[in-house]
Amino acid sequence: MAQQARIGVTGLAVMGRNLARNFARHGHPVAVHNRTAARTKALVDEFGHEGDFIPAETAEEFVAALERPRRLVIMVKAGAPTDAVIEEFAPLLEPGDMIIDGGNAHFLDTRRREAALRERGLHFVGTGISGGEEGALHGPSIMPGGSAEAYQTLGPMLEDIAATVDGTPCVTHVGPDGAGHFVKMVHNGIEYADMQLIAESYDLLRHGLGLEPAAIAEVFRTWDSGRLDSYLIEITAEVLAHSDAATGRPFVDVVLDQAEQKGTGRWTVQGALDLGVPVSGIAEAVFSRSLSGHADLRAAARGLPGPSGERLSGADAERFADDVEQALYASKIVAYAQGFHQIQAGSAEYGWSIDPGQVATIWRGGCIIRAVFLNRITDAYRKNPELATLLVDDHFAEALGAAQDAWRRVVATAARLGVPTPGFATALAYYDGLRAERLPAALTQAQRDFFGAHTYRRADRDGVFHTLWGGDRSETTA
Repeated sequence: MAQQARIGVTGLAVMGRNLARNFARHGHPVAVHNRTAARTKALVDEFGHEGDFIPAETAEEFVAALERPRRLVIMVKAGAPTDAVIEEFAPLLEPGDMIIDGGNAHFLDTRRREAALRERGLHFVGTGISGGEEGALHGPSIMPGGSAEAYQTLGPMLEDIAATVDGTPCVTHVGPDGAGHFVKMVHNGIEYADMQLIAESYDLLRHGLGLEPAAIAEVFRTWDSGRLDSYLIEITAEVLAHSDAATGRPFVDVVLDQAEQKGTGRWTVQGALDLGVPVSGIAEAVFSRSLSGHADLRAAARGLPGPSGERLSGADAERFADDVEQALYASKIVAYAQGFHQIQAGSAEYGWSIDPGQVATIWRGGCIIRAVFLNRITDAYRKNPELATLLVDDHFAEALGAAQDAWRRVVATAARLGVPTPGFATALAYYDGLRAERLPAALTQAQRDFFGAHTYRRADRDGVFHTLWGGDRSETTA
């Protein structure tokens, strides 16, 4: 009898190919399949020495090569291509087999697919995979959803190939149906916010102090040796230190200042709006990328008046880099607090019972937002699994208190210099909004009652009320 594979991967672009190689490197025979057979052959020819690959040219051959229960990983574009691959393979499978979607699918699509395949006796495991092509090969952070039964047989294999931190694999069963893809979506939203805050820090140091990119790279390297130690800070220093080979100019100066996006950040904001969760930092990061892409609009507005373009001097200049570090750390806390709030709200809405501490644990390695900082978040949720917001954890509350003066100086200085810092500013506004004893939302609700009879509640007694604004302005019970 021919050798059978423990797992199969179909869709052998860079991510799928590297994931298959990762399984093979860990001793798992892997069936490999691609719509274009030449890509399957190229994988085996180039990397066949890394482990046991079983190439298949047809869907039938691919399924026949898998041991029971069959574990079939699909690594194709989200949306219609994913549905097409599912419909190609599902009729060939038997009850108890599983399809694992490792792409960046929308979690609502995953919920739909999981329910439909469950009716056919098949397991569908929507699985978030973070770390890019290098992570897929050397150890990603993995966020599988689906049934607990599916994870029993799939989980040990995922734990083999995941990144590890302090001996703990960066993978956990996140929760049922779409929970895995939901958490991956929020991960990407936090990633957007983190990157925006780093970009604003760079912009402030460049325009506030007049530092060149190479000098700013050294600032980031210093930060990377402290509490901001993270993958994103590390690569930022590398990018800023790099010179363009063709021109000799700083590489960052020859890159077009229009940031693109694949949509997961936008999904995060849309999902937060549906849940009624304020993720203002993530939203500002998404809108900042959108603004950067409107070249014609920006060109039309370039002549608008602004400040003189002065730079900081004296004591202000001497402390500015330290102030920016404080503002970056504080704003980062807010971004992660908003993301974890969304995870908790989604978990409650869909009945997923997601453990936020476990999510923080598996994000410590492999993924794009991996950072020492996540150890603190893990500790916070271990200490109090019902934590309302990370901002009130003792460690983070103390850090925010220590940072707030510098944070406010940075936002004020940015406004004075005309340097856009929507990430820093909205993070500070969120912080002040949460800690405020009274918000102007009272006036907003009163306005709503005035023009639309939308009613209001009172602070001094129970009930729902409406004022007869067009009449004698007496109050009625709604």
